[in-house]
Amino acid sequence: MTPTFGDLAAAKYVLLTTFRRDGTPVPTAVWAAADADRLLVWTVTDSYKVRRLRRDPRITVAVCDARGTPRSDAVPGTATVLDAAGTERARAVIARKYGILGWLTVKGSVLRRGRAGTVGLACVVEAGESAPEPGPGR
Repeated sequence: MTPTFGDLAAAKYVLLTTFRRDGTPVPTAVWAAADADRLLVWTVTDSYKVRRLRRDPRITVAVCDARGTPRSDAVPGTATVLDAAGTERARAVIARKYGILGWLTVKGSVLRRGRAGTVGLACVVEAGESAPEPGPGR
């Protein structure tokens, strides 16, 4: 099943896949919340997924469970690392979608890591298209 943007936005977890230099896909289960026509994700600033996205913005996104087991087909897209204002927006929409657990997680992380310790990602998916084929040098 190919998910719509609404399916991805409503999912509790999405499988965000980034790509290494050699094209190897690296999937990670993350929280994501809709903000207009994009999904916002919030993650640790120095995570490898952020490093990979700074080099190569290609992603795929699928509905998954908490362990990262896909529950839908993957759809291709691109992601960008957000600035401080965008990251604040990502924190707010994540906290809103995930309720008290989201709020506690965001606030706890800000206390532990500081505001610069986490960063938001804006994911734009291309619904209706197949996932990109990973390959060497891409």
